[in-house]
Amino acid sequence: MKRRDFIKSAGLGVAGAAVAAPAIAQSMPEIKWRMTSSFPKSLDTIYGASEVFVKAVAEATDNKFQIQLFAAGEIVPALQAADAVSAGTVEMCHTASYYYFGKDPTFAFATAVPFGLNSRMQTAWLQVGGGGELMNDFYKKYNIISFLAGNTGCQMGGWFRKEIKEPSDLNGLKMRIGGFAGQVMGKLGLVPQQLGAPDIYPALEKGTIDAAEWVGPYDDEKLGFNKVAKYYYYPGWWEGGPSLHNFVNIEKYNSLPPAYKSLIKTASALANETMQARYDAFNPAALKKLLAGGAELKGFSPAVMDACLKAANEVYAETTAKNASFKKVYDAMVAFRGDQYFWWQVAEASFDNFMIRSRTRS
Repeated sequence: MKRRDFIKSAGLGVAGAAVAAPAIAQSMPEIKWRMTSSFPKSLDTIYGASEVFVKAVAEATDNKFQIQLFAAGEIVPALQAADAVSAGTVEMCHTASYYYFGKDPTFAFATAVPFGLNSRMQTAWLQVGGGGELMNDFYKKYNIISFLAGNTGCQMGGWFRKEIKEPSDLNGLKMRIGGFAGQVMGKLGLVPQQLGAPDIYPALEKGTIDAAEWVGPYDDEKLGFNKVAKYYYYPGWWEGGPSLHNFVNIEKYNSLPPAYKSLIKTASALANETMQARYDAFNPAALKKLLAGGAELKGFSPAVMDACLKAANEVYAETTAKNASFKKVYDAMVAFRGDQYFWWQVAEASFDNFMIRSRTRS
């Protein structure tokens, strides 16, 4: 090619790029949103997932799509985050769906329900098994669309001032425990209390409550529960694999260009993966630290677990009989759970159980 022809061709290329530039600019407009979290900044795992999310969105758009993050209480209280999104006070929030159990128990499924799914099953159900579609269809009446944005893994059963040996030991106990699990425990005489993270320690310290559950060793150590309660129980059968979500106002979401809509989903997925990885990495050292500090690790007895399962099944039967939305999602989750544990017992559980047994011999 002659030099003159090359320059002409290059010039056409530059001109073509100049023509295309406005189209690119239009697909990446400057947008500023606000996002409220249901969690305090001190919890770098849960609150940190939102930080991962907003950073990913900003970086992918060269800071054209900026989402300002607010901790619980800075705009609205922790347990009113979804209400703020529904009303359009903020464009989005990061929260646990089961916090809104009081509006409709169907909210609980997107986070966790008693004796439900473990974390990988929960992710599989919401992402691939139809659970996400069922929940987003349910959320429409609240003007919300949801995106999976975190999982803690199986949680602990909580901190108790006294030992829990028999189901009768739960009778009259005031415990911070959320949503559906509180209703189940109520069958055994426990008095559930729903409190945001910042309010749990003062209530436990003052004796306003007798027990409290939050997440697991890493967060619990940060919140200092071991200083005001001695017995640390497991497992949190009401939260076998609880998911967190980004709730987005539907009108605001629909107003976004396609690239930004896609980015909300992919950045949420990054937050989901990061949170689970952090908990898995940080919990072992935190548990060792708690035990060294005097915490007594206790497993719920078979009698307590059996009584809780019986109570859970009673609540499920009562709720499905009067709530069609709940029944629709419950039936789907139970069918998925059955298939999952059919498979889980074959490879996953047998491998894990062998490795746990062999750990002391290696």
